Parts: sequence; C-alpha cells; structure tokens
Amino acid sequence: MTDIAVLGTGTMGAAMARNLLRAGHQVRVWNRSAERAAPLADAGATLADSPVAAVDGAGIVLTMLFDLDATREVVQDAAAAFAPGTLWLQTGTVGPEGTAALATWAGAHALDYLDAPVLGTRGPAEEGTLVVLASGDPGLGLRAEPVFAAIGSRVVWAGARPGAASALKLACNAWVLTLTTATAQSLALAAAQDVDPMLFLEAIAGGGTDSAYAQIKGRAMLTERLAPSFALDGGLKDLGLIADAARLAGMPDDLLAAVRELYAEASAAGHGHDDIAAVHVALRPRRPVRGS
Repeated sequence: MTDIAVLGTGTMGAAMARNLLRAGHQVRVWNRSAERAAPLADAGATLADSPVAAVDGAGIVLTMLFDLDATREVVQDAAAAFAPGTLWLQTGTVGPEGTAALATWAGAHALDYLDAPVLGTRGPAEEGTLVVLASGDPGLGLRAEPVFAAIGSRVVWAGARPGAASALKLACNAWVLTLTTATAQSLALAAAQDVDPMLFLEAIAGGGTDSAYAQIKGRAMLTERLAPSFALDGGLKDLGLIADAARLAGMPDDLLAAVRELYAEASAAGHGHDDIAAVHVALRPRRPVRGS
C-alpha cells in the first residue's frame, strides 16, 4: 500500500484516483474546485483543503492539471510540504519544454521526477486501461509501477530524458486531433453532396482505412452526442503545444495550423466544453446544400 496524493480531480484525475483506491492505496485528493473532489470521499479518499495538506507525508504525488501554468502554480504552493525523495509523477499534457522546466524545479527541491503523460480519455481512465508514456530515470520505474498498474494497461518508456514522453504524447495527440478533423471533413463532404454521411463510416468499416476512433467520433458527430471524453478546449491547448514543438523542430506547421484554426472556430462557437467531436461544426457547408 502506498500513500499517494492526487492533485487535480477533473475527468481524468478523478478516475485515476478511484482506480488507485480500488488497488488498495491510501489516496489524498485536492482540486481547485472542491466540489469536483468531494465525491471521491465516498470511495475512500481523504479530501485535502490545500495542495500542502494533500502532499504532506505522501510518498508519491501525481499531478493531472490542465496546463503548465496550473501545474507550476499548484506544486509551488505545495513546495514546503514535499519531503526529499518524494516521487512526482507528472501526468498532464504540458509539452516537452514545460516538462523540462518542471523537472528542473523538481531537482531543485530534491524530488524524484517522472514525465508520465497518459493516452486515453474518460472511458479508459475509468476502466484503468490508460497507456502511460514514461520518461526519466529508469530506476524510478519500480517505485512508480504500482501506480501505473492501477491506472493503465501498459507503459511505453520513451527514454531517460525527461520530456521524451511528453514529446511522444504530442505526436500521439497530433494524430488523434487530426484524425478527428479528417473524419468530420469526410462526413461533411458526403452530406454536402447529398449523400448520407453515415455511409462514409459504413464504407470504411473493417477495411484498411478504418479506425475505431473515426467510428466513435463520427457517430458522435452525426448524433450530436458531444458529452466530453476529451474536451475541445483541451485539444485546442494541446494543438498550441504541438505547433510550438513542430516549429522548434524546424517542421512545417501548415497542416497543424489549419487543424488548430478549425478547433478554435468550434470553441468560439461555444463548443469549448464539448467533446473534440464538436470540431465538426466548423466544417459545415458555408452555402446551401445542393437541392435544399
């Protein structure tokens, strides 16, 4: 049994905390909006009223916060309560540059740090089947393994350099966000030509061009079932990190810029808290459909 503090209990963090509790760990939770953490008390978590109270005495601290600024602010607030040698598992998406900054801060405070963003949305988080992307000192893997086993189905080690896992996470999210946009485009193109867009999903089903993700997101678009498993504004934030990483690597970012513009348009239309499938609203025909 490990004493673990979870800082950030939104959709992902709350699910991870529940799976840690199911695995028998002692879990303390904190969230800026206390009502988001409160239901975890019924599952056995200890509610903390501050980051300091959550971290004090914890052997492992897991952060799952929205962005770099939020993560930096929260751990700085908790700095006085971190014991030397505490293992900090940073699971949010902050990008490789952000991860490097956090790793430097961790080193200055005598903390053991692993870059450990996760792949998966609400369903895998609740099922404990996330894919953990990890990088940092391989020797810390044994200490982290009970946590990773509780929240994920497998771990992909990206290397010893903190930031490598976050770089891999951006590559994965670039795929997810672009694929979702491409699915929306094909559905919109079919509809604009007076073809039932569901036939697009039927046409690719089971073939080499099929994708389970395209099927899930495509059906969400067609039925307007947009409850968030990956919130659109979170995807938009990630696209900013992805574009920054591409530019730093000397890559052209034309495709990323176009995808980001569509997510920004959907967010401006009021869909920022909906699922990323809501990007389809930015691809609706801008003139009457033929025959209408």
